[in-house]
Amino acid sequence: MNLLAAALPQGVVQFLPFVLIIGVFYLLMIRPNQKRQQQWQSMLNNLKPGDKVTTTGGIRGTILTIKDDAIQLRVAPDNIKLEVIKSAIASVTTDEAAK
Repeated sequence: MNLLAAALPQGVVQFLPFVLIIGVFYLLMIRPNQKRQQQWQSMLNNLKPGDKVTTTGGIRGTILTIKDDAIQLRVAPDNIKLEVIKSAIASVTTDEAAK
């Protein structure tokens, strides 16, 4: 470390720990969150009628129609129709084996 400290100016050596902290912060927090956001956006773009979904409020239903920013769901047991915004969809619960 002494060779590195001798080769670099004093201001750069003091600034180096902050750069390392920012790098670790990016790798551990920001990057995984960006990846999760991209996967969620991809899931929203691939929704189609007939998919079974769960909303962020915990409502499970089957997609009937898809509009620009809203989705119409059929909710069991009475086949109630609800309209929710796309961003309220938390996950697709359609079984992959059924496809």
